[in-house]
Amino acid sequence: MIQKTTLSFTKILLLFSIIIFTKSNCYAQTKTISPQVLPFDRICAGIDGNEYTATFTYTGFPAETVFVVELSTNNFTTIVTAATTPVSDTGTQRTVKFSVPTNLVGSDTYSLRVSTTGFSSGKFVSFGLKNAFPVYYKAHDRQYTINNFNGTAAFCAGGSYLLKIDPDSADPVNDSPLKFSSLTYNWYKDNGVSALPTLMAGASGPTYSVTAPGVYYVETNYGTCTSGSYSNRVTVSSSGGGSAVTIDSSLGNPFCSNGDGTVLTATSGNSYVWTKDGKQIGTTRSINAKESGVYNVEVDFGGCKASGSINLQSNGFTASIDVAETTSINEGETLNVSVTTDAANPTFEWFLNGNAISGAASNSYLVAVPGNYRVKISQATGCISSQEFNFRVTGPSQPSSVIQNIIKLSGLNPYWNIPDEYKNANTKVIILSSNGEKVLDVVNYQGDWPQTAIDFKNVNPVYYYVIQSDTGEKKGSITVIK
Repeated sequence: MIQKTTLSFTKILLLFSIIIFTKSNCYAQTKTISPQVLPFDRICAGIDGNEYTATFTYTGFPAETVFVVELSTNNFTTIVTAATTPVSDTGTQRTVKFSVPTNLVGSDTYSLRVSTTGFSSGKFVSFGLKNAFPVYYKAHDRQYTINNFNGTAAFCAGGSYLLKIDPDSADPVNDSPLKFSSLTYNWYKDNGVSALPTLMAGASGPTYSVTAPGVYYVETNYGTCTSGSYSNRVTVSSSGGGSAVTIDSSLGNPFCSNGDGTVLTATSGNSYVWTKDGKQIGTTRSINAKESGVYNVEVDFGGCKASGSINLQSNGFTASIDVAETTSINEGETLNVSVTTDAANPTFEWFLNGNAISGAASNSYLVAVPGNYRVKISQATGCISSQEFNFRVTGPSQPSSVIQNIIKLSGLNPYWNIPDEYKNANTKVIILSSNGEKVLDVVNYQGDWPQTAIDFKNVNPVYYYVIQSDTGEKKGSITVIK
């Protein structure tokens, strides 16, 4: 007797639905990142502490996914990535530890988010964990000095006095914040114990021009983070006599930079101190200036001092190059170097080891051989001027202790190279011809010989080298072939 088993239409439909639902869950799981509230309302990092944590839940990401913390002040058009390491992970919730970069430019308006890397499905980001909150790295958090640690100063009536943050010094000891170029400052007038200090509007640089008597000091700007980086106080008074200080430019302002610059001359006084970007640049009445920028001079009239400044501008042109000062290429590689400029009808000249490169007259050049390069940009209309950029391209590094004894001038690397361990200021390299004539005698040799033509005559010339270093002396021969 044969038994027949039948399934109702309802059971078949239910089984089919279970299969479809299971497959859809296997292949279409949604990726999400859901942040939790951060346990801090600002980041005030420094050498005494730079570790923070962020916790978030996530779904749909493969095991190899890497989660990173990102910071931005412009809606993540520009991103600062923090160094991130995992602390805990349950499979659906992760806590990561992160540190902000030590060269971070601080701001009160950073946003923070979690992003992912490490899988082929693209990049996913969470909604912001924090928006518009302070993030600073306190690169300098110690007291420093201004005005050469002199607690008093006087300026001439009707004039001004320039307070400056002092550079690093040993006597008196001063640990200056000026060595951290990204820092900005807040200058204050002290109003005594019964009133809050006055923030001097618009003063964020390393100098402040005082025009009213009072007690002044400066703090490094870390926003709402507590700053231990502040200066001594200076009492500035006004004195009769003297005069206001003016600065004249011999070529006018703006001036046409022809390579020699313009002469800046201050009002006549007893002595002078010129500064630019917080650094002293001269102590005479007149100085030569080749660059645009704000130049300040403090004039001592005897009994009082006054300051003047000029925002010097050049009506020449600007230019930039997209290669580092030293770059290396491997055998068979090339390097495209480009110059960008706003010069009017510019011309370009390219040089290799001091010799003009024939046919190289555009704003870019394809480098195929190592050597010392130079590009000259000229503007022949309007303000006639020129600028030059120098850069060096090296070939593959020599294996340690292996010194070339044959060089082929027609090859990709037509120079005699030596191991990097001998390329320093403590090592002398001497090359002699077969006649004993010294053709090279340098320290810190950088693998760029020969730079002049070699006379082959009927045989391949042979030279002799001597390398004198801290570890001893090495000698050998160099055969040059075409």
